[in-house]
Amino acid sequence: MTNAKMTEQMRAGRGFIAALDQSGGSTPKALKQYGISEGEYSGEEQMFDLIHAMRARIIQSPAFTGDKVVGAILFEQTMDRKVDGIPTATYLWEKRGVVPFLKIDKGLEAEADGVQLMKPIPGLDALLARAVKAGIYGTKERSVINGANRKGIAAIVAQQFDIGRQVASHGLMPILEPEVTISIADKAEAEVILQEEILKHLEGLEGQVMLKLSLPTVPDFYQPLVKHPKVLKVVALSGGHSRDAANQILAKNHGIIASFSRALSEGLSAQQSEGEFDKVLKNAVDSIHAASIT
Repeated sequence: MTNAKMTEQMRAGRGFIAALDQSGGSTPKALKQYGISEGEYSGEEQMFDLIHAMRARIIQSPAFTGDKVVGAILFEQTMDRKVDGIPTATYLWEKRGVVPFLKIDKGLEAEADGVQLMKPIPGLDALLARAVKAGIYGTKERSVINGANRKGIAAIVAQQFDIGRQVASHGLMPILEPEVTISIADKAEAEVILQEEILKHLEGLEGQVMLKLSLPTVPDFYQPLVKHPKVLKVVALSGGHSRDAANQILAKNHGIIASFSRALSEGLSAQQSEGEFDKVLKNAVDSIHAASIT
């Protein structure tokens, strides 16, 4: 029954997904934004302890509940750790009413044909089996589109759906994330090709997927995906926009909810008191939620 309840929470989507999944390469930047410089820790173990403490602080805040945060994407180490003595995914669902997802990609290949495919994911079936045991509902995997190259975009979408089928075979909900870089000159053209390729793959799909896409150049451009019966939910990444800018664009895209990372944690600091921290986080949650329910 839990999965049915989680699916309904995603379908209703009266809120947004928090992306708490920065991993190796992006962790120092996330900690710096949080007010912890690289000189304040040594080695990966300390670094990951600090980022987990930050994530646990967010998750335990009174502002972070399923009323407005319908889901959260976790890094593998976060899934394996605990919040207040409880495994993270269990804590999210049972204490916060937030649906837990897991980031599964292992980074990007070098660019070819205007795109960066995902690197191979060794031991994926074992990881997915662990995720099921940990109470994870679904997964997320990211690849990147840097140009309106049909060959490259076709390859990226095919790879996303291949991994998605493997995820679904374990009873998990895949979030496919073919990100379009927001600064490219031919972004609108890339989005046209991307939507065409996704629609082709949806035709023969068993079950459903979720899609995590860059905010489109033309408002409501992705409505064919939002309304597609094989798509449980379309969510948007902030892609480098500030929170305010991302919210403004998101509000013009009806039926799409946020899945923000840096834009969610913007303004949070390790130096803040609990009261200050909760106030800043509440303002962030409220503004992203408002933009997500248009």
